[in-house]
Parts: sequence; C-alpha cells; structure tokens
Amino acid sequence: MSAYLILKFIHVLLAITAVGSNITYGIWLGRSSREPQHLLHVLRGVKFLDDRVANPAYGLVFATGLAMLYFGKIPWTTPWILTAIVLYTLLISVASRGYTPLLRRQIAALEAGGPTSDAYKRVAMRAQQVGILLAVLVVIIVFLMVTKPALWG
Repeated sequence: MSAYLILKFIHVLLAITAVGSNITYGIWLGRSSREPQHLLHVLRGVKFLDDRVANPAYGLVFATGLAMLYFGKIPWTTPWILTAIVLYTLLISVASRGYTPLLRRQIAALEAGGPTSDAYKRVAMRAQQVGILLAVLVVIIVFLMVTKPALWG
C-alpha cells in the first residue's frame, strides 16, 4: 500500500469527521429552539465540537491534502485543486473571523438576556447566516474533491 493511499484514507476520514460534525450543529440548534431550557448546553456543545473536533480536523484535512499533492505528484495549480485551496482559505477566514466569534457572542447574549432577548436573536440570526455560507463553501469544496472537474479548459 502506498503512502498516497494511506494519506487519502486519512484525508477522507478527517473530512467526514469535520463535515459530519458541522452538519450536526443545525440539527442540535433546531432541536434546542423548541426546548430553550437546553439551548445554553447545546450552544456550549456546538462550541466544543467546533473548537475540539471540526476545526482541528479541517486543519489536518488541509495538511493531508498537501501531502497527497506531494506523494501523488499532482500540481497544486491543477484548476480544481487551486479552486478548492482558494475556497478553503476563504472558508477558514470566514469561520475564524466570523462563525467562531459569533458563537462566543451568541453564548454570552444567551447568558445575559435569554433566548428571547433582541441581542440574542440578532447574533443567532447572524451566526445562522454565516453557518449557511460556510456550509455552501464546504459543499463546493467536497464537490471539487470528488468530481475533479476540468475547470476552465
């Protein structure tokens, strides 16, 4: 078995872990909106998953992807790879500068004013919008990785 195939296995497993964790956020938040007494616990759980599972997995996905380029002798300038790298950079920027701080603010607003406060509703709506943007970016990246389309030529 080649180093490339081992890296590919690890890469896919990490991608499943990262994306799978992210998918659960909407489910947990949706359930907790119907049971607001659990909302703080759910938000803290989402933050834990984001900080300790999903984000580290995304970092390792990138590292194993770069290693696969090296061992597979695939140029990083291949259009679908380059596009995915650009989108990944955007994803990390929006997540680290947008979603992560919004999640902290959402928890703080919930603790300060509860789920019916205007401050909480405002930050929760913004976090949902940013979360949807991140999900779209992830889906596009996964599409590129799976289909390897011949972009722009």
